[in-house]
Amino acid sequence: MSRLFSVDEVRELLPGVLAQAEALVGMRADLAEMTFDREALGASPLGGLAEIKAVEARIQEILSDWTGQGFEIKGIAPVLLDFPALIDGVSVRLCWIEGENELVWYHRTELGFAGRRPL
Repeated sequence: MSRLFSVDEVRELLPGVLAQAEALVGMRADLAEMTFDREALGASPLGGLAEIKAVEARIQEILSDWTGQGFEIKGIAPVLLDFPALIDGVSVRLCWIEGENELVWYHRTELGFAGRRPL
């Protein structure tokens, strides 16, 4: 069974999540630029294969940290995380997406992002 989170618990975790997500967004952009430059131009001012591999490894560290804590990663462009929870006995996901500064949404587990409602 998945770990269940409370709203308060996710709100306490969110500052760390925001910091990691901000780092991931920067690395995601660097990785896209390096990959494009290498394919189109043969080289990138941001680095070569070693730098690409290092960025990929750091991104994987963040993703592994999140899954290790029980977060469900729904996307990385944009970053979209779900946190399993129960509200009034109903299985839900507390939902956070890149660009939000606080936890304010949830959706029933079976409905996904389209079913988001304010907490």
